[in-house]
Amino acid sequence: MAKKTVATLQSSSKRLTKAIKMVKSPKTGAYTFVEGIMPPEYVNDWLAKK
Repeated sequence: MAKKTVATLQSSSKRLTKAIKMVKSPKTGAYTFVEGIMPPEYVNDWLAKK
């Protein structure tokens, strides 16, 4: 499974990070991309969960 932090976004006074991970569908076996925008300290937890 691929995991990558793509960009660090800054909006006004908050720092946000956009993270993308590939998730394999158990039904079809196809991969889909899931994106999330969150504070940098939550990225590792988000990538670790299934």
